[in-house]
Amino acid sequence: MFATATRSRWLQTTRLVRCQPNSQRAYTTPSYTSPSPANTSAAEVQSAKDYCSGLLQKFDSPSHTLLAFIPPPSQPAYLALRTFNLEIARIADTVSTPTVGAMRLQFWRDNITKAYAGSPPKQPVSILLAHVLSDLDARTGGAAKMSKSWFMRIISAREQYINNAPYPTLEALEKYAENTYSTLLYLTLQTLPIGSVTADHIASHIGKAAGITAVLRGLPLVAFPPPPNHHSNSSPLGGTLDSQRRNQGAVTLPLDVMARAGVRDEDVLRKGAEAPGLRDAVFEVATRASDHLITARQMLQNVYTGEEVGHAFEHEGEEGHEYGTGGEMGKGMGKVAQQKEVERAFGVFMPAVATGLWLDRLEKLDFDIFQEDLRRREWKLPWRAYFAYRRKMF
Repeated sequence: MFATATRSRWLQTTRLVRCQPNSQRAYTTPSYTSPSPANTSAAEVQSAKDYCSGLLQKFDSPSHTLLAFIPPPSQPAYLALRTFNLEIARIADTVSTPTVGAMRLQFWRDNITKAYAGSPPKQPVSILLAHVLSDLDARTGGAAKMSKSWFMRIISAREQYINNAPYPTLEALEKYAENTYSTLLYLTLQTLPIGSVTADHIASHIGKAAGITAVLRGLPLVAFPPPPNHHSNSSPLGGTLDSQRRNQGAVTLPLDVMARAGVRDEDVLRKGAEAPGLRDAVFEVATRASDHLITARQMLQNVYTGEEVGHAFEHEGEEGHEYGTGGEMGKGMGKVAQQKEVERAFGVFMPAVATGLWLDRLEKLDFDIFQEDLRRREWKLPWRAYFAYRRKMF
């Protein structure tokens, strides 16, 4: 079990990194006029943008704040991606059974497929996504694409934990964060378009930190869910064990971390913040998120100083992560090009600022995850984000 004094050193935790040569995909940017899918009007696209912006402002204010740092041509894509993530994330909290949740996720799979076919249903996120895909094709002359398989990966990762089952290990939680939040960042980078192993690698660490933090932030609401919707046609009475588990609440911390800290589900559900070992378990999970932020920050510093950027990217060579070798550029020119690519991608890295602020607040509260202060809006985010963007460092 971790001592409280040890917790104060968690932000200094770091990892050693090794070098990885700069590699990137080259895109051209011809002149273009922004098109709309054949069966949607400009008014419908604008209405979809307004819907997505309003939903983010209400339910994901950090993402709405950080929209300003995304290059204007990619802002519609950012809105579509973040609202898509919000819509599928809310499914687990708004359905009575995992079966209904799976049906809604299939609805989103079908919507994505139709958007890629250029015939989106009359649903705001789908309309905006179809517009974004058409616009990206026009901006790059067909050279850049958003990976459809990455959308499906996000949906499948959400589906795996639709019943709020605990993560078997801390590594399983990391994989979930990679398949959701990191993948959102990869998709956003594709819309700039940037195809750089360095940018993707930094985004991977930031996404893992953001995903792990999102699970921590949601832990109190999952453990003590609001009253069920009694107007639903799907009654939980006589339902499955999964539906009963959802109604009773669940603890979504990794099981191996809970075992090391001596945390029991029943203690958390009865005692909340006073459950023995809970703060130590939260500390260990939060430390892993902080490790990823520190690694991403160190990689950025290395890029800016012309040093080798980091350890090998574990996903290089996978679908969507195929890179060239930098062509005929010399080593020095390669480092200059790498720095320019990272600076151009920095707006996509901005979730690191919001994640770091929340982790700082958690540390100040001695890792008491049930503190109400953790659920208020972060007033520091706009100006912290502004200065981070100016310095190109978080």
